[in-house]
Amino acid sequence: MCGIVGYIGKRNCSPLLLDGLSRLEYRGYDSAGLAVCDGTERLWCEKTKGRVASLRERCFAVPESTCGIAHTRWATHGEPNERNAHPHGDCSGSIRVVHNGIIENYRTLKEKLVAQGHTFTSDTDTEVLAHLVEQCYSGDFPAAVKEALHLISGAYGIAVIHARHPDTLIASRVGSPLVVGIGEDEHVVASDVTAIVPITRDVVYLEDGEIAVISGSSLTISDRDNECKTKDHHHIEWSLESAERQGYDHFMLKEIMEQPEAITNSTRGRIFAEEGTAKLGGLDSVQDRLRTIERLVIVGMGTARNAGLVGEYMLEAHAEFPVEVEFASEFGYRKSPLSDRTALLAISQSGETMDTCIALREARRKGLLTLGLVNVTGSSIARETDAGVYNHIGPEIAVASTKAFISQVTILALMTTYLGRMRTMSRATGASILNALGELPDLAKKILTQTDPIKKLAKDFARYEHFFYLGRGYNFPVALEGALKLKEIAYVHAEGYNGGEMKHGPIALIDSSVPTIILAPYDSAYEKNLSHIQELKVRGGTVIAIATEGNEEIATLADEVLFIPKTLEMLTPILSVIPLQLFAYYVALERGCDVDKPRNLAKSVTVE
Repeated sequence: MCGIVGYIGKRNCSPLLLDGLSRLEYRGYDSAGLAVCDGTERLWCEKTKGRVASLRERCFAVPESTCGIAHTRWATHGEPNERNAHPHGDCSGSIRVVHNGIIENYRTLKEKLVAQGHTFTSDTDTEVLAHLVEQCYSGDFPAAVKEALHLISGAYGIAVIHARHPDTLIASRVGSPLVVGIGEDEHVVASDVTAIVPITRDVVYLEDGEIAVISGSSLTISDRDNECKTKDHHHIEWSLESAERQGYDHFMLKEIMEQPEAITNSTRGRIFAEEGTAKLGGLDSVQDRLRTIERLVIVGMGTARNAGLVGEYMLEAHAEFPVEVEFASEFGYRKSPLSDRTALLAISQSGETMDTCIALREARRKGLLTLGLVNVTGSSIARETDAGVYNHIGPEIAVASTKAFISQVTILALMTTYLGRMRTMSRATGASILNALGELPDLAKKILTQTDPIKKLAKDFARYEHFFYLGRGYNFPVALEGALKLKEIAYVHAEGYNGGEMKHGPIALIDSSVPTIILAPYDSAYEKNLSHIQELKVRGGTVIAIATEGNEEIATLADEVLFIPKTLEMLTPILSVIPLQLFAYYVALERGCDVDKPRNLAKSVTVE
């Protein structure tokens, strides 16, 4: 989950490294550090607790150098302080390492190294690797790194530099993403392309077990057996501007406001309403197998899993096969009966979520057809699945996911028509769904131009410390997602429940200090939701309803109402989630929270 940047080329590297870290800070911001080759026997290094801005202030005296590495940390081993900040070094100070992941056998290795005379200065697992490279070094820097990597187990993305080899940068990965940007006589290594795009938009993605040795203008990539690999080059389509705030106070607000465009981009070229079907070119290669599947397992974590739950309702209703949504973290450790007519769909914005990658690999081992729904081209899940669909919504920078959720649900609706039309869905039904999808960008814009009631509501309710979110049917997962957003960025205890479950225990907590947000649009569960509102009110609860425009009845029952436009029942989650995202955002502002960098979190969870 940490951010790694490395540069080697012809320019002074420290400004590039610091700017790259700033772009990667959503991956972790407990501490930060930078090391460069300055022509001496010891590498120049500066580290600090806290944000990249603090590191930048301390780097006023950094020497000019054309080779260096930098890191912004999300702590796993060792407290988030300066002592444990990366880059970590060896005893001599000539080697520095930055690392994302977990070295599982570091304790055993550390004991051996200490016995051999090595002195450790941090509590991290990463420092072991620096000392291993020192132990293995006898003049050949790449050979020392390769030998050291053979000794460790776990997940890692690393970049390493050596004072005696100022023209060489080495990077490698197992289970943690690393990308190499290829410029003119310069290279950039990073854990995400957002740090690379300002320098070059041409990249190669490292696979597990691959080692990149960059010397001067040359790039050599080999595998664990030392065989050289030929890699395809990829061009990043989105621009640098799309990864900037563009005048918004926060990335989260920008990305909420981009959601009409996200729906448009997710459906562009994929809607064939006259035929009542969707065109998903990424699934064409497995179309025959998809016709025969009898069960679909969806795996994801957090927001991605919530999107999958909406997809479960859609697919079971219209594609007519059973769908199960699993926590990706549990799937790989369960003995679930799986047949050759079961497919697995892995959902992840980054395409690098470790739990989801592990679930995917377990499915592949068992011979399942594997599909991916990801936003990042060339990511691990995109490369490792049999087929899949991209979101095409540009980078999502804010830690709290918003536009990715809406895009994922939109694409699951497209997949529903695609798979439904292979079975019993009529052309008229498919056309109805696709025409309604085409109307959603304008409906979403309508909500986003009417934010004043949401701001007022957030101001009125920002002091509350507990919330319930209730939904039924398609909007039950939205209740989970709304509660998650409030927890993530406003640090308010919030619980999402199926409305029918409320009476089976949680209602005991209802009083005037615990407001409930209930998703109650005109749908098949509307009358049930009215009953839930009444049950809450007679127990002294305060109720905020998300309802369909024109509903005058609900205003007589709920204390507050936010309205959304009418659409098909299966598509209401795409609209009903928007007021909940904005409510969480404005509550967080009222409480003085750092919206884009919530405490203890990072954007891409690449450790298990």
